[in-house]
Amino acid sequence: MPVIVKTKGKKAHVLVEGELTIFTAQEVFDQIRKPVLTGKNVEIDLSQVTEMDSAGLQILLAAKLESVLRNTTFSLISHSAAVSELLTLSDLVGFFGDPLIMESETV
Repeated sequence: MPVIVKTKGKKAHVLVEGELTIFTAQEVFDQIRKPVLTGKNVEIDLSQVTEMDSAGLQILLAAKLESVLRNTTFSLISHSAAVSELLTLSDLVGFFGDPLIMESETV
């Protein structure tokens, strides 16, 4: 699970690639949490996430709550289909407060 963190000033852009599951959650959480703990405004790019389970969701929730406590921003961008599906099923789209573009289903 590659996690690429790029920081510039008070901002951090984090690209998560591959699976965001119980098998990778701790590694990803450690990488996401670093910029949050240093007071950065964090943007998580989830466009390359191929699979996500409840462990992946938990680390995003924990990082978001940590950023609220530190009065910084934490946003999710470019949700992959796997991320969109889990956020929708768990009814947590509103909690993160980020725009989520839903693809229409054709019959």
